[in-house]
Formats: sequence, structure tokens, C-alpha cells
Amino acid sequence: MAQDINVLALVKGSERYVFLYDDASRAETLRVLGRFASNPDLSFTWYDAAVLSQKVRQETPPPPKHSRFDLPLPTDSDDMP
Repeated sequence: MAQDINVLALVKGSERYVFLYDDASRAETLRVLGRFASNPDLSFTWYDAAVLSQKVRQETPPPPKHSRFDLPLPTDSDDMP
């Protein structure tokens, strides 16, 4: 089964910041955005990190819905008279 790759890009003048990540590495991608923003050698700012992290979070698929209680209902029984 092919794994989807997400692409996040920012163009600042002649600089290009391109982030490729899969769904399992979203948290690590958010950490990298913070590391880039805290690096004074890069033009990547905290504002850039905030905007891109919002995009990462918007792309996050909703968690599967699970019932807190998985009890059988009386109508589920095959032994009903």
C-alpha cells in the first residue's frame, strides 16, 4: 500500500523551504518548524512557523470515532425468542 506524503512549502524571496512528511511524522514536522524558527542563521521566522504549523494541523485527519462503551444491545442477540 502506498503511503501519502504531505508537502508544505514556503517561498521567501530567493529562499525555498519545502517540508515533506507523512501522517505519522506530523509531530516531528511541528518540532522542525520550531527549530527552524529559533535558528538565527535562517530567515524562517516564528510567524512562518505559526502559519505552517496551522496548515499541518488543518491537514490532520480526524481521529476515528470509538464508542466509550462497546456493550451489546438487546437487539444484537441472535438468541432472542
